[in-house]
Amino acid sequence: MNIFFERTHQRSFGTWPLNGQRLLDALQSAIDIGYRAIDTAQLYDNEIGVGTSLRTIGIARDELCITTKIAPANDSDERFMPSLRESLAKLKVDRVDVLLLHWPPANGDVAPSVRRLEQAARAGLTRHIGISNFNAAMMRAAKAATALPLVANQVEFHPLLNQRVLLETASETGIPLSSYCSVARGEIFRYPLFDEIGARYGKSAAQVALRWILQKGVAINTMSTQRKNIESNFDVMDFTLSSIDMNRIDALTGTNYRIVNRERVPYAPEFD
Repeated sequence: MNIFFERTHQRSFGTWPLNGQRLLDALQSAIDIGYRAIDTAQLYDNEIGVGTSLRTIGIARDELCITTKIAPANDSDERFMPSLRESLAKLKVDRVDVLLLHWPPANGDVAPSVRRLEQAARAGLTRHIGISNFNAAMMRAAKAATALPLVANQVEFHPLLNQRVLLETASETGIPLSSYCSVARGEIFRYPLFDEIGARYGKSAAQVALRWILQKGVAINTMSTQRKNIESNFDVMDFTLSSIDMNRIDALTGTNYRIVNRERVPYAPEFD
């Protein structure tokens, strides 16, 4: 079974932009509530904080699924492996569970980058490999570049953005999607539909949006510093949205509210 669709790992706790005491407190709450999948990245500049916090909390390493991501500046033959070893030292682990390319290479030639991921896996520095922010064509090229399974393409995914093309490509390639910006950084709360649907299930608007993502076959990454919100984001496995409610939410994807684009992130490719 794909690691992101083991029940525990369908819900991952994101750590951007946390550091210091706020990071420790948030991770403590997340672990207490039941999160075992933790997401960080070289670009977040908090791998040391994540590693130190998890040691302080005292959670057993074999209970955790730790994801980190290679920064674009380190995606080269010279920097890839040294930067990964630096990340492992910061995280205080011998290997991560999932290693992703944070962004596709600027020239669009993904094969060398994917082969570096494969090298890391064969060297025992990660259990699984994957990608992030890849468009459909890049997903196909990534699959063709390695014999190893790619366990995720972590992308912006929420009910206000039409990601039909990526969903279809995920099915075609066998590379599952994993979400970030899962509640569109709060934009969903402007739409009464989520509250209306939630009231009938005894759930919040955010829980409805997260459940919709899960029922699309996409793992969810969420972050909060408020314990009640961390708990609420985790508590999305005990109800199922009806097909009617799924279709009503589907209609909102036509809004095409995209948060991450080239204006905000120069690494971004042309998204589908």
